[in-house]
Amino acid sequence: MRVALTGATGFLGLRLLHELLRRHPSVTVLARGEPDRVRERITRGLGRFAPGLTGLADRVQVVSARITEPGLAMPKSDYQELADSLDAIWHCAGNTTLDGDLATLREVNVEGTRYVLDLAGAGRRTPVVFHVSTAFVAGARRTGVVYEDELTDAYGFEGTYERSKFEAEQLVHAWARATGRPVVIFRPSVLTTGLPPHPDLPEHPLLNITRNLSGIARSQLGPGRTPDVLLPRTNRFRILGRPDGQLNLMPVEFAAAVMARLADLPPPDGVETYHVVHGQETPVVVFGRLLEQLSGVRIAVVLELPDPSPYESVLSLVRGVFCYLRHHRRYDDSRVRARLGPAGVPEHISLEYLLSGLPPRTEAAPVDLAPHR
Repeated sequence: MRVALTGATGFLGLRLLHELLRRHPSVTVLARGEPDRVRERITRGLGRFAPGLTGLADRVQVVSARITEPGLAMPKSDYQELADSLDAIWHCAGNTTLDGDLATLREVNVEGTRYVLDLAGAGRRTPVVFHVSTAFVAGARRTGVVYEDELTDAYGFEGTYERSKFEAEQLVHAWARATGRPVVIFRPSVLTTGLPPHPDLPEHPLLNITRNLSGIARSQLGPGRTPDVLLPRTNRFRILGRPDGQLNLMPVEFAAAVMARLADLPPPDGVETYHVVHGQETPVVVFGRLLEQLSGVRIAVVLELPDPSPYESVLSLVRGVFCYLRHHRRYDDSRVRARLGPAGVPEHISLEYLLSGLPPRTEAAPVDLAPHR
């Protein structure tokens, strides 16, 4: 059985590769760059959390491919040989910039998906497509229950990333209807880890948040100004949100294991979608405390923002992160539980757990807005 994977060097993709190598003698990795360097990067990363895997030089076949180009920018004969040999394609590659340029996001998340689907339909076999989406295709719906079969833009979107992943799912459904091919869609929530950071490991997604905080601070500082001038007199900053809000955070290792177990099942007729989520929501206040620890600033999540400081005014314009602090929804995962039964309990998402997977404040947020007082 030949299995291909895109996005193998990413935060989730590397963990998925680990799970696939536990099940298959070899995996074909489709990646940009020189194959030997990609394989070396993968080997170093797997060595940090899966040292028992051996023979990776023979078990991981790296094929140079660009998912943003027709035919994956491969020689036609190589492309056809690959297509004819595949039994399963895992599409995990993506641009995860939360509020990036929509055209740039579509190039990877939508057109990249299109070209991976073209590969799935180009060969003699009928490979199962495993498409990694996101629970946040639910968009700007902030309350209630989101079900696995729902796919609607009726609520709009919090950012461009969500829209691009929604459009990719639409494309997957249309392709499956047109071809009659089986597709499994995975919708993970916010992925995190308790594994300490290391240069050989993919970067933790939550680091982007602290970079946003520091970047905004830098943009507001002029010559001779110190960071504390951006803060209100209370020496804290306020973020618009729901103090009783909740987010779904999921350990990436557990998410990859759940996806792999679901992929072990017989392929569906048509499209089947799974919410890969934690059974317990994480309170927004825990996320606020995490930002406090990483930024060195006291934070309050508030429903209203009267008399904002300069920094708070700028933060209120940042849609890509802080809009999620207004969420109080949950994700139904009945289909996952029906297929797998009791699948164990993922680690509780505590502040200590979140901090263990991130670098210290001096590394994560080089510009301190103010010390605790």
